[in-house]
Amino acid sequence: MSPPPDPDPTALRQSLARRRAEQGWSYDQLAAHSGLSRRTLIEIEQGRTVGSLATWHALAHAFSVPLGELLDPLCAPHDPPGSAG
Repeated sequence: MSPPPDPDPTALRQSLARRRAEQGWSYDQLAAHSGLSRRTLIEIEQGRTVGSLATWHALAHAFSVPLGELLDPLCAPHDPPGSAG
């Protein structure tokens, strides 16, 4: 069995930036909605960190989307597990 393909953190951070822009939220507004620090949000969007599972859980709640939907971009360059490929 071959190892799984690498996740795409660039697509994940771009998706976060896009969602934030679609809401019309500044970093401060997303911080207020998610309970995360402005610095954490900037570091994720700029690719300095990927964040923890707890971070993405908070973001999913802030955007009112399932966590899996928020993390889908990780599989952008390949078919996610269980998909018809």
